[in-house]
Amino acid sequence: MKTRSHVKLFISAILSLLLINGCADLASTISTGSASKASPEATAAIASAGSAIKAAKANNWIWRDTEKFLKQAKAAADKGDNAAAVKLAKKAKFQAETAVGQYKLEKGTPRGL
Repeated sequence: MKTRSHVKLFISAILSLLLINGCADLASTISTGSASKASPEATAAIASAGSAIKAAKANNWIWRDTEKFLKQAKAAADKGDNAAAVKLAKKAKFQAETAVGQYKLEKGTPRGL
C-alpha cells in the first residue's frame, strides 16, 4: 500500500516539474521577442564572439566559461549596458580564438616517445 502512494507522489512530482519546465520555456520565448537595447557596436561584438565560439566548437575544443561570457554579454546588451556587453563579448571572443590556437598547438605537437 505504501509503495503505491510513493509511486503516485513520484509521478505527480515528475509531472509538476515537466509542467514548470514547459512554462519556463514559453516564458523565455516570449521575453526574447522584446526589442533589444543593444548598440550596433555591442551587436557586432556579440556576433563576432559567436562566430569565434562556433569555430572552437567545431574542433570540440572550447574553454569552460567561454559560452557563459557570451550569454552574459547578450543579457547585458538586452538591458542596455552596452559597455559591459562589448567587454564580455570581447572576452568570449579572445577565449574562443585562444582555444583554437591551443587546439592547433596540441595537434601539431608530437607526443610519442
